[in-house]
Amino acid sequence: MSGPLEQASEPRAADEVLLVARGIATAVAPESGLTDVQAQLLGAVALALTDVDIDYHDLEPLAPTDLAAGLVHRDLVYRQRIVQYMVLGELVLRPIPVAVAHRVAVYAEALGIRDEFVRVARRYAQGAYGLAWVDLRRSGFVDHVRDADATTAVHVSGTSADPFAPATVDPAVAERWHGFAALPPESLGRCAWELYDGRGFTFPGEPGGASAYLAQHDFVHVLADYNTSVRGEIEVFAFIGRADPDPKGFAWLATLTGLFETGYIADTGFFVRDVRDRHVGASGMQYRIADALRRGRAVCDAYGTDLFDVDYGALVHRPVDEVRAMLGIPPKSARATQSGSAGAFDVAGMSELQQAYVRRREEARTRAPQLHPDDDRPHR
Repeated sequence: MSGPLEQASEPRAADEVLLVARGIATAVAPESGLTDVQAQLLGAVALALTDVDIDYHDLEPLAPTDLAAGLVHRDLVYRQRIVQYMVLGELVLRPIPVAVAHRVAVYAEALGIRDEFVRVARRYAQGAYGLAWVDLRRSGFVDHVRDADATTAVHVSGTSADPFAPATVDPAVAERWHGFAALPPESLGRCAWELYDGRGFTFPGEPGGASAYLAQHDFVHVLADYNTSVRGEIEVFAFIGRADPDPKGFAWLATLTGLFETGYIADTGFFVRDVRDRHVGASGMQYRIADALRRGRAVCDAYGTDLFDVDYGALVHRPVDEVRAMLGIPPKSARATQSGSAGAFDVAGMSELQQAYVRRREEARTRAPQLHPDDDRPHR
């Protein structure tokens, strides 16, 4: 189902985009007004999803009742995604003002939405970060994942009832992943193997290897062509979250924002907080995140299945382009690429540790082709 910001092909649709923007801006603005990061991110999302260019710094306020009245004809999922974009506008603030968290809750209530992510943001505003993380995990998102078809994760990555559970050692899974090296070039399995091998990542099933859900998302790195730096991870999880027909998929983007932008979350089990740099607020990231949401929405509309439920193990022999077409993954926008959205195998788009591993490996191969620096593998 399409999100709250539709393609604006006629004046009435453009008017609704503006109405939604006014409501979001009013809900998430601190006392001093929207921050530049908020305005740039929300404006980029509107542009990517609707082709309507809106200056979020220059909007008339809109009361929650007026927003609700203007959207009375829209269904629940549509209105819920609007509320989640409000929450995204909150989550890039550190700290979240209590007044902003309360105001978003008022707008959500006016729209008839009881969204657990609103409560998560209120916990952050209160400084209750641990409770917020508990709320995030209990928001229905974990149950949503548990209720999904778990056979896909079992097939290629080992079983896990919780997306944040630590990895388990499983020699059969490790053997399956190493076997992908023998698949044809440009096949999904071979490219996934190359993603791991080229960065020195420990393979799923091995001690210290990727968990079931982390391994599933690595197939998406290949298919959506996002790199494995922090900013690439934010892109891929924005894409995955919006591709999920269930709005609870928003938890992925909320989690990554808390980990890498504001520090609200310390550790998910497969990623650890890193706020040494501002990532969401970095130059061009607003366009990259917005484009990931656009592409995710396209997959949601075309394929209608959570990407964590796809049985990639059954697709490893197929060419990557063929699987992309099956899922309905559109190309990246020129704006996202020009803003630095690196491809999955672009060395310049890797993290510093991953780039260092690539350099050491090339140096070792130059000295002695049989040597590999696998004892010094980079951590995610």
